[in-house]
Amino acid sequence: MEEDTKPLLIPVGGDESNYGIMNIQFNPEDFKCKRPFHVEPTNIVSVNDDMQRVTDEASAMNKRIHYYSRLTSPTDRALIAPDHVLPAPDEIYVYSPLGTAFRVDSCTDGYGKNSSIICDMEYNDGYIYIKYSMGDKTGFTSGIILILLMGLLTLYCCYRVVKSRKMIPLVDTSNWEFPDVCKYYFGSFGQWTSLLFSMVSLVGAMVVYWVLMSNFLFNTGKFIYNYVHDINVTDIVPGTNGSNKVICPSAAGDHPPQNGSMVFSSGNSTGFELFEEWWNKSQTVPFYLIAVLLPLLNLKSPSFFAKFNVLGTVSVIYLILLVTVKAAHLGIHLEYNWFTENEFFVPEFRILFPQLTGVLTLAFFIHNCVITLLQNNKNQENNVRDLSIAYLLVGLTYLYVGVIIFASFPSPPLSKECIEQNFLDNFPSNDVMSFIARIFLLFQMMTVYPLLGYLARVQLLRQVFGNAYPSVFHVLILNIVIVGAGVLMARFYPNIGGIIRYSGATCGLAFVFVYPSLIYVISLHRAGQLTWPVLIIHILIIVLGLANLIAQFLL
Repeated sequence: MEEDTKPLLIPVGGDESNYGIMNIQFNPEDFKCKRPFHVEPTNIVSVNDDMQRVTDEASAMNKRIHYYSRLTSPTDRALIAPDHVLPAPDEIYVYSPLGTAFRVDSCTDGYGKNSSIICDMEYNDGYIYIKYSMGDKTGFTSGIILILLMGLLTLYCCYRVVKSRKMIPLVDTSNWEFPDVCKYYFGSFGQWTSLLFSMVSLVGAMVVYWVLMSNFLFNTGKFIYNYVHDINVTDIVPGTNGSNKVICPSAAGDHPPQNGSMVFSSGNSTGFELFEEWWNKSQTVPFYLIAVLLPLLNLKSPSFFAKFNVLGTVSVIYLILLVTVKAAHLGIHLEYNWFTENEFFVPEFRILFPQLTGVLTLAFFIHNCVITLLQNNKNQENNVRDLSIAYLLVGLTYLYVGVIIFASFPSPPLSKECIEQNFLDNFPSNDVMSFIARIFLLFQMMTVYPLLGYLARVQLLRQVFGNAYPSVFHVLILNIVIVGAGVLMARFYPNIGGIIRYSGATCGLAFVFVYPSLIYVISLHRAGQLTWPVLIIHILIIVLGLANLIAQFLL
């Protein structure tokens, strides 16, 4: 068996960088671009077509490419596949270990787009969480500091993930993803644990999406019903007066009405009561979503929903606009109490700060797919720059939204403790700008949710059964379990901040803190370059990740 993995020809002497006359036609950039990969037809996805398939010719050419690669070791360039055995440009695919493949129209199509792609990924997975960053009661000053520190720490760990492949000597890792690196260092344990923690992040995000979609759908339907039937409603909660009203739902008591509203004037009060009975935030609306989203999850190709990714950018821009407009009308309401608490303000530093670190771990989490996002960059030396720009833009957005929401919240008359995990709930049900924001977010999440489900399906079923779509029955069972988890959480535990911080701290322990640090330390040790300061720093990072997870269950 060992002989099967050995190259057929072993070069004698020579420098890897000196290819010789046999490789006079070789261009390193062409080699990186023209690296075809053949996968099962059901796993090919294109944003332009509903279903992409690999042709028989491309499959045959791919086998010939593999034959060339077997002639010498991967690190030797003595024999490079000539141009006539490379597939045509429209048959070249970039493969992702998550189970998808995208057709590459040209080698330079991905150039210059990596920062925006990473921003879109983090906004789609992370910007939604910023609503809760200052609502986790960590304090204004400590919240700002934690966002900055967690941004820098997760950026460094993400940098270590990007560089992890290059730390492996004598092996061609150009097509590897981070789970492959984990498998190289830790064997099957690294492979399966990376799958487990990746599933935690995906399913956790899908559960949060279901809770939020239930919230947005409920408030949207309520707004439309009241407007169509000319019903004047007021929320049974404390709030400010004036045209820019802000409410405090958490102050309505331990068991407020589920729909939290009272009819002041209505042409048909019986109809309104019947509507509220069948349109309940936790008892009915989460189940209505099943009829729409469960069939979408069973589609083989999610490429149709990828076309709506622009909704993510539109949602971010509109949320920033909404926050800015509301803050301009409400003004700034700050009072610095460093360690003492009063009726309207919270201390600047609180012992509950680990709640925010758990949220931020998932808000800055992109470590399990960052290599895939950057591998099509024409200038690979710009990967670190692109990654840093993306984290900078995302971090600034988090800071702006979190700081403005907290600073402009009207205290007095309301306490800063009234800031909801979903800050849109701090505006009355008849607020037009909040209604538009919920519409944007609802449609965006309904298009992103099937994509997350597709990634979860590919990762799990492909690993267990060797096929991302073994049968309709397998896919349906998996989707029912995922949807059921979302419905149960929306019904019995709609605590978005809690779900985010638990799942964020859990998946972050492996992908953000432990694996990148351990892999870096082990690679340096094998190369004889490990120093005590480097070892201590990375042990400290691992300890911080473990403490972050433990603290979520203690506070």
